[in-house]
Order: sequence, then C-alpha cells, then structure tokens
Amino acid sequence: QVQLVESGGGLVQPGGSLRLSCAASRRILDVYAIGWFRQGPGKERVGVSCISLYDDKTVYTDSVKGRFAIARDNAANRVYLQMNSLKPEDTAIYYCAAVRTGGCALKEVDYEYWGQGTQVTVSS
Repeated sequence: QVQLVESGGGLVQPGGSLRLSCAASRRILDVYAIGWFRQGPGKERVGVSCISLYDDKTVYTDSVKGRFAIARDNAANRVYLQMNSLKPEDTAIYYCAAVRTGGCALKEVDYEYWGQGTQVTVSS
C-alpha cells in the first residue's frame, strides 16, 4: 500500500510563493512518476505538473509554466512543487499522485495512488 501525504499549503497574497511537499510512505520514487493536480472551487480536477521516473523530464500545464517548478528528492522520498508569482486563480486543493511508469503525463486516469490534498488559497 502506498500512501502519499501533501503539505505546505496555506494562505498567501497574490505574487507570493509556496512550496508544496509530497511525502511517500515507502520508496516509490524509484518506480513511480509523480504528478501534481489541483481542483479549484466549483471546478474539475486538472493536472498541474509531473516529473518522470528516469530522466526527470517535467511537464507543466500552460497556466503555470514559468511560475511553478517540480522536483524530486529520491533520498528523502519526496516530490516538491515550488509555486511562485501566485495568482488568485491558483486557489485550489492540490493533490499529488503516483503512476507506475517511466514517463509522465497529466492524465488523471493514469494515476494509481493519491494523497488527500492540501489547500492553497491566494488572496489579498
């Protein structure tokens, strides 16, 4: 059983930064690609970013390119999402998820394991 736990969410002003962390219950980063998804108020859950298993190739949805950065720390069994220049439209519950594959894509249906989410609110 794989458990994922997100942390690092909170309230931040527009233009501010947050770093989200996804901690895995066991060493899954050796065999799983990791993605971040978000669900805003009244919206469907959508993919934000993912990082592949072997070559650390990253994928970002257009709305966060240049502002967000995903990184993995296999030794710490964590994946991070650094979020800069935050906007009110980034307000959402952010989830990390794992898929047992080398590459990654922002397709929710592919992901096998999910965390419970962490709330990010961007407001003045």
